Order: sequence, then structure tokens, then C-alpha cells
Amino acid sequence: MDNAVRTYDSKDCNLVVGGVVITGMAEGTWISAERSEDDFTEHVGAHGEVTLAESNNFTGEITFTLEATSPSNNYLYDLAKRRGDRAIVSAAIVDTNEHGGIRISSEQSRVRRPANWESGPEVTQREWTLFSARLEFDPN
Repeated sequence: MDNAVRTYDSKDCNLVVGGVVITGMAEGTWISAERSEDDFTEHVGAHGEVTLAESNNFTGEITFTLEATSPSNNYLYDLAKRRGDRAIVSAAIVDTNEHGGIRISSEQSRVRRPANWESGPEVTQREWTLFSARLEFDPN
């Protein structure tokens, strides 16, 4: 049994969009990445034979939440206005923590839509979603 103490530092997890490090992350779970489909679909025949059909859909989404005061919001709103090839940017989550680190990346991503805007007596948040044409997961 491994009783080693492991550490995690959220400062060692960064998001880079179009070569720009995104700053001003919100509290809580501020980032997630998910593929659009499972890697395979199972089929079971009448006699119990199992066949696995491989998926070739590697699309996915990176969703992240920023504080309303984050300077990165303006950059992302500008990206959301772009159309055509100018709207396509690279995106990468780079987690360099010693235990559980990972790089999740896509060479072709696009801001799905501008983040919703709201204001109130407390600091509000902006949730952003990037569509990724091929989302790759590479553990450190």
C-alpha cells in the first residue's frame, strides 16, 4: 500500500488559447475537458457475441470559468467575434503537477459563443466553451 503524501497546486495548471495564457480563473472547478463521444460503441449479437465499433470522432470541448474582472475576457470576446479561418486557434491545458499532470490540446479550436454577462453586488463569473476539432489527452 502506498501511503505517500502527494501535493497539488492549481497554479501549475494553465490554459493557453491562441498562444495567450488565460488568467483570472474563478474559484472552484474552473476548467474541464471532454470528448464529444465515447471511444467505442459495443454491439451484442443474439447469441452474446460482442463487437466493439471504434469511434473516429475526436471532437470535444474545453469549458472554463473566469472572474468577471479577468483581463482574458476581452481577448476571448474578440476571438468570439471572429469568423472563418481567423476564428480557429490552438488551445492547450497544461498541468505540470508532479502527480497527475496532463496536457490536453487541440490545434484547431474555436470559441463556441460569447460568455453570458451578468453583474451584481458580488464579483460574477464568465463561463467560456471552446469547441475542439481533435482533443488529445497526453498524460505527463
